[in-house]
Amino acid sequence: MDINTVRGISTILVMIAFIGVCLWAYSSRRKSQFDEASNLPFDDDDIDARTLKNSEKKDHE
Repeated sequence: MDINTVRGISTILVMIAFIGVCLWAYSSRRKSQFDEASNLPFDDDDIDARTLKNSEKKDHE
């Protein structure tokens, strides 16, 4: 077994891992989780806006 055989085997293993990650990322079972995670930055803004409105109301009272 020479270095070229090791390189070939490692290339195949990395390619299989890459295909596995792609299948995991694009599987339909994960879509709802990824959609929810993609909206997290916008959810934080809503919470901050509500907190700001509540603090403004308290300041005026």
